[in-house]
Amino acid sequence: MLRKSKSRDSTDVPGHSRAALVEQAALVEQAALVEQAALVERVAGWSVRHRALAIAGWFALVVVAVLASAVMPGDTANSTDPGESGRAGQVLDAQRKYPPPQENVLVQARTQDAAPPFAESPELRRATQDLVTTLRRTPGTVTAVRSPLGRDGSRLVSKDGRSGLVTFTMAGAEEQWSEHYDAATKAVKTVQARHPQVRLAQAGDRSLSRVVDEGIKGDFKRAEFFSLPLTVVILLVVFGSLIAAAIPLLLAATTVVATFGLLQVLAHWVPVNSATSSMVLLIGVAVGVDYSLFYLRRAREERAAGHDVAEALRITARTSGRVVVVSGLTMMLCLVGLLFTGLDNFKGLTTGAVLVVGVAMVGSVTVLPALLAALGHRVDKARIPWVGRRRTAADQSRAWAAVAHAVVRRPLVWGGSAVLALLVLALPALGMRLQDAAVTDSLSRRVPTVDAAVRMQEAFPGAPSPASVVIWGKRDPGAVDSPAVRKAVESLHQRAAASGGALNEPISATKVGRALVVRVPLASFGTDDAANRALETLRKRTLPAALGEAGRAGSGADSKTDGGIDGGIDYAVAGKTAFAYDFTNRITDRTPYVFAFVLLLAFVLLVVAFRSPAVALMSIVLNLLSIGAAYGVLTWVFQDGHLSSALDFTSYGGVVGWLPLFMFVILFGLSMDYHIFVLSRIRERRLAGEATREAVVGGVASGAGVVTSAAVIMTAAFSVFVVLSAIEYKMMGVGLAVAVLIDATLVRGVLLPAAITLLGRTAFPRKSLQTSLQGRDRLARHMLVDDRAAEVDHLPAP
Repeated sequence: MLRKSKSRDSTDVPGHSRAALVEQAALVEQAALVEQAALVERVAGWSVRHRALAIAGWFALVVVAVLASAVMPGDTANSTDPGESGRAGQVLDAQRKYPPPQENVLVQARTQDAAPPFAESPELRRATQDLVTTLRRTPGTVTAVRSPLGRDGSRLVSKDGRSGLVTFTMAGAEEQWSEHYDAATKAVKTVQARHPQVRLAQAGDRSLSRVVDEGIKGDFKRAEFFSLPLTVVILLVVFGSLIAAAIPLLLAATTVVATFGLLQVLAHWVPVNSATSSMVLLIGVAVGVDYSLFYLRRAREERAAGHDVAEALRITARTSGRVVVVSGLTMMLCLVGLLFTGLDNFKGLTTGAVLVVGVAMVGSVTVLPALLAALGHRVDKARIPWVGRRRTAADQSRAWAAVAHAVVRRPLVWGGSAVLALLVLALPALGMRLQDAAVTDSLSRRVPTVDAAVRMQEAFPGAPSPASVVIWGKRDPGAVDSPAVRKAVESLHQRAAASGGALNEPISATKVGRALVVRVPLASFGTDDAANRALETLRKRTLPAALGEAGRAGSGADSKTDGGIDGGIDYAVAGKTAFAYDFTNRITDRTPYVFAFVLLLAFVLLVVAFRSPAVALMSIVLNLLSIGAAYGVLTWVFQDGHLSSALDFTSYGGVVGWLPLFMFVILFGLSMDYHIFVLSRIRERRLAGEATREAVVGGVASGAGVVTSAAVIMTAAFSVFVVLSAIEYKMMGVGLAVAVLIDATLVRGVLLPAAITLLGRTAFPRKSLQTSLQGRDRLARHMLVDDRAAEVDHLPAP
């Protein structure tokens, strides 16, 4: 301790004993820790002393956040899609109106093999005429009804001649479209009942959007049904008592509610979509449970060591409280990396994720210690039979201690085996193909609308959701009404016929404000290679040839031609295929910047936290191995189609474009929680004078068990997404669950102790004794501020 240390000159360094050097080096680290943890300890200390006020203040914050979201006036911010599809969206936004939804009804015999051609089938023609008549008799519901029996009807007959297509758009104002869609759908079902031998399969803009929305709602109801009971059961097993298990649930619930309220306020300036809410809930539960577990575990250890509740919470704030703050700040800064994509979709997601982590972090150093102070020893009451006593005792993990003993005896063998295993798991990721899922890829064909879209795609490629070519005047808003533009649009029919199947019928045009929207079905309405090649054909060859050099919307050219269309028009291609294409390209282009930012930031933060470049570099390598293995499993399962029966999905040959980048940022932040927690335990013992191997075994035994418990909760929470219907959620659930499981077991339990053992003294290099003496003086000043700090003999374990 400080009062036992004697004043020495730096020239006496060689003559000092090893024990003195260890003691003084530990004092330096203690001084630095006090400097970093002083604010956390003061805030937590205030909360402990004023527990009622701290608890009331926290719940007041939640109420204010919710009320603020309810009373905040004004419209919310809209997102802008990337690339050319984003330009098209901006033009339509400026019109303050949008193209009316188009619906399609496939007309074909239920038995295709023996069915006569459409033109020779009286039954198909009667059903088609009945459908057209019924639709036109629904007053003010639909407009622009087209069928194979009308003008240019051959364009609405499939290439094999066996199927017909009836198309129509919703009439009336935008707020009436939903009602009119319901009426039109009812009319289609009525006609279907009158012609049972004919298949009438409806799919289009509104029907596909509605089935996706209904699928999401159903998925979240299913997730709520499974996730809450599962989380409660695991928390009871992990914490060992009803009261202790309720604490992380309370912190996570209030954190998520407060974040939702604050996010609704920020939504007036930042675009927020439904995916943001899902991620806020997911991350809020993750960090709420993690932080509570770290805090409660340390408080139990300190009480078991003989400290009273107040002293135990003071030490917990200085140690585990610091870990929570460092981990929270690291995760928040890692999440900011998503902004480098420049995507509006990620702005709301980043804002929500940063908010929920920040709110959870603040709650962990305010209301959490206040609750623990108010409960005192009662936090361990209402124990669960059989597991309660063992879980509330805060003992070291015997299993992880045994593993650590084996690893430190042969670190090269164990570490090399673990690295080899992770590299093998990561191998499939080398062939990862980024591709967003179309509706027919995402949802099961058991859904009638999805089945209709698949059948329609086979008969009329691209018809369920065609590309939208938005044409507008640059200088003269009336330029789109010129005869030259009408002639150019009409020429698309001939160009589509000569495109070799890249572009298809039916092509239609709709005036939207002062813009013209032309629907052009592509080879596929999905996001596969055929769809992307067709999109490139439309953008780079067909439209420039039809509309002239002045129409190069993608390049923004402002040239003029002699073809009857002057430089006053421009165009851009949008639609589901175009959006996915532009989005994936933006993700691919910006991913290196996100990776570089997160890796560089993580390295700097770890160097600052542990004062060891070797440890920082080792930590990054371990995280990359863990994430790489998760990428490999994700690719092997979903892109290659393994386990499709068990997980109830059909592989479409790709991985959702945004998921790998999202996983990287989220997992890098979450893994830092586990990494800093275990590594800090090892460092404490090392700086207290223990040999490297003993420090590793003790640190892993005391920290890995907590990490494993947190990982089990997170894995269970993520695994719930596997039971959802959309393949995107299944991918996210499997990817995150596998990554957390690998990180908390193989990486933190085997690779980390092996790496620290191999690094030896390089892991935590001691400063010169002169620096140590300077640190001792700083420590003395801090100890004078808090006289109880003079009783600290060694660095407590976070």
